[in-house]
Amino acid sequence: SESIYSNFHAALPQPASGALYKEDDFVIMTTTDKEQYKCLLPSFSDGDESEEKEYGGPSPRALLEPLFKQSSCSYRIESYWTYEVCHGKHVRQYHEEKETGQKINIQEYYLGSFVTKTESGEHRGLSGSSGNVPTKNVEGQLTPYYPVEMGNGTPCVLKHNKPRSTSVLYVCHPEAKHEILSIAEVTTCEYEVVVLTPLLCSHPKYRFKTSPVNNIFCQALGGSPFQPQRLTQLEKEQEELVKPPFSAPPEREVLSTTHKPLTVGGQSQIAVGTTHISRLTDEQLIKEFLSGSYCLHGGVGWWKYEFCYGKHVHQYHEDKEHGKNIVVVGTWNSEAHLEWAQKNVARSFALKDDGVQKVKLVSHFYGQGDVCDLTGKPRQVIVKLKCKESDSPHAVTVYMLEPQTCQYILGVESPVICKVLDTADDNGLLSVPS
Repeated sequence: SESIYSNFHAALPQPASGALYKEDDFVIMTTTDKEQYKCLLPSFSDGDESEEKEYGGPSPRALLEPLFKQSSCSYRIESYWTYEVCHGKHVRQYHEEKETGQKINIQEYYLGSFVTKTESGEHRGLSGSSGNVPTKNVEGQLTPYYPVEMGNGTPCVLKHNKPRSTSVLYVCHPEAKHEILSIAEVTTCEYEVVVLTPLLCSHPKYRFKTSPVNNIFCQALGGSPFQPQRLTQLEKEQEELVKPPFSAPPEREVLSTTHKPLTVGGQSQIAVGTTHISRLTDEQLIKEFLSGSYCLHGGVGWWKYEFCYGKHVHQYHEDKEHGKNIVVVGTWNSEAHLEWAQKNVARSFALKDDGVQKVKLVSHFYGQGDVCDLTGKPRQVIVKLKCKESDSPHAVTVYMLEPQTCQYILGVESPVICKVLDTADDNGLLSVPS
């Protein structure tokens, strides 16, 4: 059954409160202090359900059709493998290695292919049912998805040469650009890919469902206080907890926070705060980033990445039994970077619509990493810093490529970088904006 969440209010419901309250639908509540309250219970109506019944728009298959027709592909880069999902065509797993003489060796497996037409002219692999929509726990949220089955992949030796197969699960996300959220091998040579797409969001059955928070309105009975004494005491204690340990100066900007409900695993509800940091906090974050004390983290799969500006690039894996295994990919040395910048492009520009030239990307060289077993030389990495527009300063994208053995490219995109890109000098070095 769906979880229902309620707030206690010691007042009568207002006409515009949104829920339906009936005089005969109440309970008498008695506190441990013998205080009594008559509480009106809200009647629930499922607005989402009525919207689903009234929906007469395109089917999920029709909504995804433009994606399949435009022959676009999405990629996910992990420590060794790169995954390619060409929507409506195939799913491929591959690894590229450059040998001497610039010859490229490609190791690849097709995890599934899309059979475009059946004899009846319908797309095979696409689920056409508009009945019950399957759901999956995606990052703690019970999420509806639209499955596309792909078969006839590269034969699997471990399963007597049976072809590999993949279920591609398309999930609504209004701000997505058809990114691959996750790839998992659910059983031997059978895979599951979750793709975020905005195309399904116009269909009510494929949107995230949040549990409503309903108010319970209570009236004091028989001389009881307006609200229970213990509730009043609890509210005071909570106020004390959230008070800052010092008084901020009057000119300091106040942090404003908006909250949205989030259902975790379809069960309990927590409030997630999206904080709009003030100018002062923003400047502090930039200073910490440029000093190397505020590091950016990212990566998926086995390996994660840590980038500390002007200090190092680490690749690491955390294990409960063995702790943290760290590989130093590169260490900052200003002289080594300046030498590299004389021979390479350290600062790239883009021309905006108004004709103004803006810095689009800066590249930094980090050398003297851990010695590579395959080459006998220290690892090294080119860090490419790019702006990522987002309301949250902590929204970070970090990915790593390995064009040559133990020579890497680390892509780092963050809102923090947006603030400092235009300070880049000829060598791509950044500074605190004036």
